[in-house]
Amino acid sequence: MKKQLLTLAVCAGLWPALGAAQTLSIGYADPVSSLDPQLNNHAGDRSLALHFWDSIINSRDGGKLEPALASSWKSLDERTWEFKLRTDIRWQDGTPFTAEDIVFSFQRARSVPGSVASYAGALRTVETVSARDAHTVLIKTNTPDPMLPLEIASVYVVSKHIGEKTKTEDYNSGRAMVGTGPYRWVSFVPGDRTVFERDPGYRGPQADWEKVNYRFINNGAARTAALLAGDVDVIDKVAVTDVEKLRKNPAVSVYTYPGLRVLLVLPSFRPGPNEFITDNSGKPLPQNPLLDLRVRQALSLAINRQAIASRILQGTVTVANQWMPKDSFGYNPEVHDIPNDPEQARRLLAAAGFPQGFQISIHVPGDRYPQAPETAQAVAQFWSRIGVKTKVEVVPWSVYASRANKNDYAVSMLAWGNGTGEASYGLLNVFASADPKRGQGASNWGHYSNESVDKSLDAATVEFDARRREAILRHAAQLVSDDVGAIPLFHYQNIWAARKGLKVVPLLSDRTSAMQVTRSGK
Repeated sequence: MKKQLLTLAVCAGLWPALGAAQTLSIGYADPVSSLDPQLNNHAGDRSLALHFWDSIINSRDGGKLEPALASSWKSLDERTWEFKLRTDIRWQDGTPFTAEDIVFSFQRARSVPGSVASYAGALRTVETVSARDAHTVLIKTNTPDPMLPLEIASVYVVSKHIGEKTKTEDYNSGRAMVGTGPYRWVSFVPGDRTVFERDPGYRGPQADWEKVNYRFINNGAARTAALLAGDVDVIDKVAVTDVEKLRKNPAVSVYTYPGLRVLLVLPSFRPGPNEFITDNSGKPLPQNPLLDLRVRQALSLAINRQAIASRILQGTVTVANQWMPKDSFGYNPEVHDIPNDPEQARRLLAAAGFPQGFQISIHVPGDRYPQAPETAQAVAQFWSRIGVKTKVEVVPWSVYASRANKNDYAVSMLAWGNGTGEASYGLLNVFASADPKRGQGASNWGHYSNESVDKSLDAATVEFDARRREAILRHAAQLVSDDVGAIPLFHYQNIWAARKGLKVVPLLSDRTSAMQVTRSGK
């Protein structure tokens, strides 16, 4: 009865009339670690940064490149790129934007203090960045890199005149929040919300919304309740248990799109004992059993992915056998689906010397990935059925990200966004050997390392022919699959819900921004 009354209240006009509404309220799921746009390559940080900052060029889903701060770009030779910058751009304090801002930003983004998900990987082939003149940038690479424009499109550009005098905390306080984007910063309350307003001096079309209230609501049910109560106008990552309910509500529109984000189980490849792996009596094992391919195969075969997709995610995901979704660039159609075969899993464990199994813990963030804790519990049950007694530890993202990045856990979970729309992004950041000096493996939390996979990344990096490059990436997908470098579970759909009269369209991967929301029919 209460739900019916609430729905009637919404239909009766609890929300303000669309024609008069100039403030947009968004309830989003991904936590924000900082307003510093170069600190961490996290989904929440990137979504929020879209409002204030620009990249040298923009990348849309599928790897399509569009002008941004640069109006054009071209390769002068196989190791030299020229970017012509727009001449009509000013920072929000009136200072002209110049090539020196690009030079400074690319230097800073390599090593921001405190980063746990660096942008260094996007700049790994950049040898030098120089300003030929105020509006021309030359980038020389240390190896031929046909994908350089796509890779550097992920790096937000900050001002030199402010950035060289400030630290990450100055962005959080607002002192350094002087961007080139469509919105100006107003306020930021960590863990709660960011408020920003339309910048009348923005070079492009004026933003639809005069003011935006960008609220962090990590619980799916709470986001739905906020939408139905009229506290927010749009929510992202709709809880799977609420999708059908919202579709039936005449005051709400639900928008569902195919997604690129994959949920991966990452085993640790750290040698020696691990505090989160013991024998059945609770005594630490002298060696990490996850180093044995047969054990990793067993754990993967034990999981009933279809049951997780249908029962826990209620059909809002597609079962995965590799990190890229079907029909994307680098997806390998020859990689076989992973069967659910607990009997074979038990035989593999016995062959590896664990006929009675062992004990292990899975760590998962409780405030980050939709249904990830519930999924981890299901995985734990499947593993326990083959003799690997499994405990799930749900950890706040603020703690989880740091410890996972240090390879502290025995098993971690990562929802990787594949934001460029092609396989090299995940290959570089998740499956290449962790090497900060080379800018690779920034999210390779288990420190998986395979020389053949690394060679595939190197080969793909210098390959200019798209067909041959895709073949290399497909080969890498097969290598990772055969080696069980990670255990893929499923690909998320992108699901938003909005009050009737608003339309939400994807902009970049599963980012959520005010620029994606328009009045229906506009």
